[in-house]
Amino acid sequence: MSDLQHPADHFSHHIRRYLYVFYALIAGTVFTVWASYIQLPSRWMNITVALIIACVKASLVAGFFMRLFSERKMIYAIMAFTAFFFVGLMFLTILSFADFPPLTTR
Repeated sequence: MSDLQHPADHFSHHIRRYLYVFYALIAGTVFTVWASYIQLPSRWMNITVALIIACVKASLVAGFFMRLFSERKMIYAIMAFTAFFFVGLMFLTILSFADFPPLTTR
């Protein structure tokens, strides 16, 4: 049977997926607040844990709500172009360090 014959099943599948992502985001928010009260040995460890949680939550939002997981070919092509130009610009930046005049002392 096609999706046109049972549209309610089709929508319930998507709604169920969105609800799971919503619950995961709520759990991530609770975990973020809980982790903010934990005193780790270093401040950088606290920042690292917070950034990891934020990246996981951002990937859930981008992947499911923005449908990036279903459009992989286009996303990988855009990421490849971005990486190519980023590496090119970093190479040009490093190459430009040779253009500075030598330091002079008095």
